[in-house]
Amino acid sequence: MNTLAPTRKDATVSQTQFRTALLDARIDVPQGLVNPDGVQASKRFSVYRNNVAHSLSEAMLTGFPVLTKLLGEDFFREMAKVYLRIHPPSSPLMMHYGAALPGFLESFPGTLHLKYLPDVARLELALRRAYHAGDAPLMDPTDLTALDQHALMEARLILAPACEVLRAKWPAKSIWDFNMKDGPNPTAGPEDILISRIGFDPVAEVLPEGGARFVSALLKGRSFGTSLGLATAECPDFDLSQTLSRMIAAQAIVGIDHGSDR
Repeated sequence: MNTLAPTRKDATVSQTQFRTALLDARIDVPQGLVNPDGVQASKRFSVYRNNVAHSLSEAMLTGFPVLTKLLGEDFFREMAKVYLRIHPPSSPLMMHYGAALPGFLESFPGTLHLKYLPDVARLELALRRAYHAGDAPLMDPTDLTALDQHALMEARLILAPACEVLRAKWPAKSIWDFNMKDGPNPTAGPEDILISRIGFDPVAEVLPEGGARFVSALLKGRSFGTSLGLATAECPDFDLSQTLSRMIAAQAIVGIDHGSDR
């Protein structure tokens, strides 16, 4: 039996009231929420509320390791409490919790001066999605080189379920590497980032100029030739070879569809 539910005799606590009070420590224990002996369940509810808040904070700390390092664990925990009140969980799957954090960081008073944080959050979310994405068989890279030019231009590359592109205004990948891999000190500037997965390990690669446009078009089902045209329109010096090399290294390409363009 759920000892934190209202009794039938005094069923005055709605699910909305219960959920709202559960996720906001500033709200009093709902009236009508009683122990089995009929006494107001203040202590039980407070313990339950603290456990829920702690679990969600831990999920945030685990899901955003670089943000935690940049902000400090104590600050991040306090910020997570504010985030919880504004953005309560919308799914029982904790892997999705924190999806609204980039936008939250753009307006949270304590982080407004750190303009790069939202992009770092977007990268950490993308890496998390890549980890949980579906599996796909690997493609032999020589399958690409075996196509003649006409067949290649007409073909559509099938990209891995883990594959996505992040166009960051700030050097999010360099900041992530600096904090997680002892990478070089980041320099200012935007980064176009390819996210994919090798085995069970999410990976991120900075794409050359035009690369994000190329990969984004492929993700939308455009043909190789159309995607190449869009990339060169954005960047006349687009380096196709370097882009493909990084996609292959990240195991982002899993097949070739020889059908017509969409």
